[in-house]
Amino acid sequence: MTGPSILAAEAIQNLRALEDEMEDDSFLKEVEEIYLTDTLKRLTEIHDCLASGDQTTFNRAAHSIKGSSSNLGAIRVIGAAKRLEEKSKESLENLETDITELVGAFAEAKAALKAL
Repeated sequence: MTGPSILAAEAIQNLRALEDEMEDDSFLKEVEEIYLTDTLKRLTEIHDCLASGDQTTFNRAAHSIKGSSSNLGAIRVIGAAKRLEEKSKESLENLETDITELVGAFAEAKAALKAL
């Protein structure tokens, strides 16, 4: 499922346009792999920071996920990460539901990216 609610087609088209004369999606696939690997690390950071109470690193990880997701047009991930970033500025309390939403949105984006 690669509908507009998961990935923004324009973002994918922009990445494909950067491939110049390449006739395959190697650049897009490279960006995708970097995104997936980095986002998994940031999600681990979010879980670790929630447990340890490290608000600054939690906020930074959410911000990083939001930014990298923008590059690939992962719409739901962007929204969930933005909410976590904003909420974590105040407190790390009661964020479990938002984290679950982020993880689910990332899983959908990952599946949509792999289907390209």
